[in-house]
Amino acid sequence: MTDDPLVIRHLEYLGPMATKGGWRPDSSYPEIAFVGRSNVGKSSLLNRLMRRKAFARVSNTPGRTREIHFFNVNNTFILADLPGYGYARISKDRKAEWRPLIEGYLAESPMICGVVQLLDVRHDPTDDDRVMLDFLSDLGVPTIVAATKVDKLRAAELGPRLTALAAAIGVDTDQIVPFSATTGRGRDELAAALMELLAQPNWKQDESTDSP
Repeated sequence: MTDDPLVIRHLEYLGPMATKGGWRPDSSYPEIAFVGRSNVGKSSLLNRLMRRKAFARVSNTPGRTREIHFFNVNNTFILADLPGYGYARISKDRKAEWRPLIEGYLAESPMICGVVQLLDVRHDPTDDDRVMLDFLSDLGVPTIVAATKVDKLRAAELGPRLTALAAAIGVDTDQIVPFSATTGRGRDELAAALMELLAQPNWKQDESTDSP
């Protein structure tokens, strides 16, 4: 018997999407996308969430991931690992390629049921973070916000930083999942939030139903 809301029994890499409209999994499983700026700790979060040391490649070079990578989780849902955005040293041409890839996938994927937006708890949202959050809001896609690297702050600092982060993006503090890939804090809370997301009706079906 376990209290783990997401026990990993099957984990399979399916392949990458390199360009807008390119290859994507031929699957009827719902998809959850993980997105955040470069160096926000996305790979480390995914490794902790999936309870694997090398599930997602951790690189010392921000901006290295250039494709959307898809994983089958428990034959239940597809995890989509999106490229990090906002790294200053990436060329303008590369950034110009990534934006339509990321935004095209989020807007056009028929199976996406939600997004996990990662924000570094130590810093205010960047302009790129705000653009992404506004884009997700305009789409109407259900979004979970995970505040990464909470172990980097002292206990007395964490509460005020979460309050400031929530105010900056216009949500209540309890709508943010504090997460530490190092200690595991927030792992089960984030996993439970994913399970709740998967249990909801498809937001795109609701959107089409509401259309005149």
